[in-house]
This record gives sequence, C-alpha cells and structure tokens, in this order.
Amino acid sequence: MAKWIDVLTLQHQLKLFDGNKLIKTYPIAVGKILSPTPSGTYTIINKQRNPGGPFGVFWMGLSKPHYGIHGTNNLSPIGKDVPHGCIRMYNHDVLDLSSRMPVGTRVSIHK
Repeated sequence: MAKWIDVLTLQHQLKLFDGNKLIKTYPIAVGKILSPTPSGTYTIINKQRNPGGPFGVFWMGLSKPHYGIHGTNNLSPIGKDVPHGCIRMYNHDVLDLSSRMPVGTRVSIHK
C-alpha cells in the first residue's frame, strides 16, 4: 500500500497513512479565511532542504502552485490559522515527515 498524507484544516492536524493504517499525526498551522489552505488532492512535486526565508528547515512543494508543506522558525502559530495558505509544521516534524515521503506522495486537504 502507498503512503499518503491527510490534512485536516479545522483540526490543525496532518496525518501520515500507509494505506489505511495511521502511522503518525503532526500538529500544523493552516491558512486564515482570507488566504486559506486550498482543499483538494495534490501531490508533492519537489523537496528542498534549507529553502531560506520563512520556510524553516525544509520545503515540500505541492502540485497546487505556490503552496507547500514547510517548517517554520516561529513556533507560536502551530495549531492556529495564520496568513497565507501553506501548511506549516515544527522544523523537527517536517524533517521527520520529509524523510518518510517521496516526491509523488498524494496529499489530501480538507476541513
């Protein structure tokens, strides 16, 4: 079975699955109403360590242009809605997730 990611925006959770088996749950920050995290099914199209700027220690770009899953150097927004619609994670969590997820992984985002 293939690994995939399920993002629950209202619960501020990212869940990693292997088929139907839940492997791990991570706390996340998502976009506010004016710049929401886009619902839908996407794939991870690229990965970059130390991308610079506000993206923490790792960036995983999604097939939705300008959106991704990334770390953050600011710990306070995790668990909240924040400006811009990317999915933010603690740096140690995004490193753990990125080590488990190859490019091409399916990402389902919903409320």
